[in-house]
Amino acid sequence: MRFSVFLNARSMGPEGDRQLMLDLEAHALKASTLGFDAIFQPDHHFNGYMPTASDSFMFAAYLAAQMPHMHFGFSVVSVPLHHPVRFVERINLLDQLTKGKLLVGVGSGTTPEEMIGFGVNYKDAGAISEQNLALAEALWAKRMEDPAVEIDNGPHQGRVIQRIAPAAFTPGHARLMPVAMKEASARRAAVNGWPAYIPAFTPPQIYGNEPFTHVKKYFDVYKGMLLEAGHSDAVVADALGWSTHTYQCVHVAESDDQARAELEIILKGYQEAVDRENEFNARAEGDAANKKKDININALDEGWIGTWCLYGSPKTVIEHLQPYAELGIGNILCGTTTGPLTPARLAYADQTLDLLSRKVMPAFGK
Repeated sequence: MRFSVFLNARSMGPEGDRQLMLDLEAHALKASTLGFDAIFQPDHHFNGYMPTASDSFMFAAYLAAQMPHMHFGFSVVSVPLHHPVRFVERINLLDQLTKGKLLVGVGSGTTPEEMIGFGVNYKDAGAISEQNLALAEALWAKRMEDPAVEIDNGPHQGRVIQRIAPAAFTPGHARLMPVAMKEASARRAAVNGWPAYIPAFTPPQIYGNEPFTHVKKYFDVYKGMLLEAGHSDAVVADALGWSTHTYQCVHVAESDDQARAELEIILKGYQEAVDRENEFNARAEGDAANKKKDININALDEGWIGTWCLYGSPKTVIEHLQPYAELGIGNILCGTTTGPLTPARLAYADQTLDLLSRKVMPAFGK
């Protein structure tokens, strides 16, 4: 089982942005020296959730130059917010720079405030995302002598006459990683021999205390489709080896009691940041085209903790992860910087990296 770090910190205002960037860089470098396999980032805009995520590709390229052995991933790129040309160009360039060590999670986005900033209505996000992915495939496949690729998709317009430059490093193009929640998304990953994100909930309820039940359901469907697709053993092994289950908040301490007490401190800070962001996002939901249907609950709710958190002593964390390893989950994505990245929060994050690397990862062959 692989272990990867998800950079998912918050900045509460512009005065905190630079220090957060420096701290994230140091945290990522620490992870690279402790045996973690990859650094993942989200794709967010305007609200202070990961200021570097306004262009995660650029920050990944900066980090990749310092740790060329690492893989880099995105959890996930909000496809409707990216012109398909720029989407493909950035992926190809980073694919080249990392020599193929790239995993591009794709989704339709979750936040109306971000959508309207790019001229996209929230209700249209799914359809624009699907068409953007189809256009991206056409751009990746286009040869110089082929007819132009016409782009007419919501706010995204254009006509590509020659080709995308640079070419991809990976044959075809870098691996995409759909979320294996909808059958179409799971099949897209399986047919192409790509990894997938394996959810721990089933909408409309996005929290609960039986996450493994949901993970097993989605993983079994994805794995079945992957095996039926007729890929080589190497392609199947690579796809399953990067099949990813995500925890928004991972916190490890020497004892369960210490871990729980510190987790509650972390989640209180996280909730304060989310409440601040929600005030602004509500302004974006002033019409039906940008109204969200799902309802956020407090992060200190036991159901939210049960779905989105992994915490405890090293022994407890190992026991929790053992069924996931036996199921065949290939990659555990650890949100280690959840919430505002204060000095105290960063110390907790580094503590978690240290205990994971020394006491948890060896139990899974790391």
